[in-house]
Amino acid sequence: MRLLVYHAGQCAPKKCTALKLSRFSLVKLVRSMRAIPRGAVVLNPFAPRLLSPQDGAGTLVALDCSWESAREVFSRYRGRARHRSLPLLVAANPVNYGKIARLSTVEALAAALCILGEEEQARALLSKFSWGHSFLELNRSLLEEYAGASSVEALLEVQREYFGELAELHAKPAE
Repeated sequence: MRLLVYHAGQCAPKKCTALKLSRFSLVKLVRSMRAIPRGAVVLNPFAPRLLSPQDGAGTLVALDCSWESAREVFSRYRGRARHRSLPLLVAANPVNYGKIARLSTVEALAAALCILGEEEQARALLSKFSWGHSFLELNRSLLEEYAGASSVEALLEVQREYFGELAELHAKPAE
């Protein structure tokens, strides 16, 4: 699957997972949102619809920015892509370890790839980070169930099963 990352330039370069993935030619960085192709799936934590296996994507896009300015950055993009949020997962990156839904760019891309049936590509991305394997270990059952979900409603049910009341706060309506 083709992977693009819009890089907002808001991170510390040595800690930025998107820049590291780019150095290994695993993603293509773009500096303009106009470079995001129509029909691409954009990972957007504020999108009203969850990413599901039925979304199949030729191009997957992450918008790399700091969590403090995420809402502003994501609200600026109005292209003709399909915006999808990820179902709840647990972060394994050193900054947000153990926090729910506070994923780094590489974790978000890897999670989306797993849900879309591209686990080997996800493993290749995560292999560039000493903590990468921890993300898959922490979320193995969840990712397997999300990837096997037959609908957005099934994804929501998996979230409820694992996260209880927190899942209700995060629930995205089906379109």
